[in-house]
Amino acid sequence: MKKMIFVCTMALAIGASAVMTAEQAPAAASANPVAASAKRTYDIIKGYVTKAAEKMPEENYAFKPTADVRSFGELVGHIAGANFGFCSAAIGEKPPKGGFTPEGSLEKLKTKAELTKALAESFEYCDQAHSKLDDKTGAAVIKFFGGDMAKVSVLEFNTHHDFEHYGNMVTYMRLKGLVPPSSDRSGR
Repeated sequence: MKKMIFVCTMALAIGASAVMTAEQAPAAASANPVAASAKRTYDIIKGYVTKAAEKMPEENYAFKPTADVRSFGELVGHIAGANFGFCSAAIGEKPPKGGFTPEGSLEKLKTKAELTKALAESFEYCDQAHSKLDDKTGAAVIKFFGGDMAKVSVLEFNTHHDFEHYGNMVTYMRLKGLVPPSSDRSGR
């Protein structure tokens, strides 16, 4: 009987501990739900763009579907430069490279190695920008593109911009017979 009471008491204690842990976990995760959500969406597009840049063969980096659009390589450089521009603005720094000016453009880089390196560096920089903002600091309003915008919204603007140009990358990849990362179910 004592053994049965002990086993039941332990089962209740373990069950209560599990319930308390489950209740505490969402509270900890939701301490900064806006910043965490912004980072999660950014991480999705960072993965897609990085994989697309890696998957496209070097000889296709100069590919343009028409003469009046950017080449695939120029898209990679544009995304990298804009990442530096958006993310530096969100944390109140000058872009360490890239940015929104022609002289800061990373579109002029030519090789896949140069472009994927710049892209990786820009995502590392944006990772740092995301890590510096929580819901409180992210709500601070700054001047951006001629208006007022919360810092976290500037980071979200960057994410939307990356998704926009990932759409271009998808089209280029499809025209070259490649499956884009967001559609690739082969596990690669």
